[in-house]
Amino acid sequence: MKKNLLLTLIVIFSMNIFLSAALFAQDAETATDTTQVVEAATNVEADEAVQKSGLEYYARKVAGSYLVDLMIDGGWVMWPMLILAIWGVAICIWKLVQLSYAKINLNNFLTTIIPLIEQKKYKEAAEYSQKIRGPVAKVAHAGLLKADKGTEQLETAIENSSTVEMAFLEKGFIHINTTINLAPMFGFFGTILGMIEAFDAIAKAGEVDPTIVADGIKVALITTLAGLAIAIPVQFINNVLLTMVDGLVIDMQRVADKIVETYVEKK
Repeated sequence: MKKNLLLTLIVIFSMNIFLSAALFAQDAETATDTTQVVEAATNVEADEAVQKSGLEYYARKVAGSYLVDLMIDGGWVMWPMLILAIWGVAICIWKLVQLSYAKINLNNFLTTIIPLIEQKKYKEAAEYSQKIRGPVAKVAHAGLLKADKGTEQLETAIENSSTVEMAFLEKGFIHINTTINLAPMFGFFGTILGMIEAFDAIAKAGEVDPTIVADGIKVALITTLAGLAIAIPVQFINNVLLTMVDGLVIDMQRVADKIVETYVEKK
């Protein structure tokens, strides 16, 4: 558990460090305190200087100029979307590490505990299960602790433990689904703001000119793109995680059935 918690903290911390550059990206025109001089590769433009924000410069190095420009052009709606993306991806990675750590070699596990159950060495089987990580071993351990009290007690213990472990496996999916649902909604919200900006520009100009409405339409398209760019990969990862959970549930069921079957036969 401690190892799993450590991995979780490392993943979330790394994600925030990696994406913090984009979160604090600022327009170069507003940066007046920080100046970086860029010298040309040739002698023709050796004295050219460009003012940049230190945070923006770092963001462009890490995330790329294209993404930073999208953040700036998309307006303030891009900020909550970026926070949502960091949060959603961090939860996905945490869940992926958690489920990967919970997976065990089921055949090796059964090969070890089934002979002990056949020999009615329930205590030894329970001690071995306790040493193995993951929900599958915990379900087996809970049942084997009650093996001396009869079949009904064993089955009840397995059922109760399975319920607890299922709750453990399902933890985090609400947060992932929140990201999947909110990202397109924020994108649509930005689209509405962009269209309002475009029509407001038309109203002030008194005529329809592509150059007048270009900025508003650009905001609308960028925010829509950002919402889909967040939701699509997170949805894919969510499906992968659900498949992993289904595999662990099947393993728990197989272990439970095999323990009860062997216990009843050898009782």
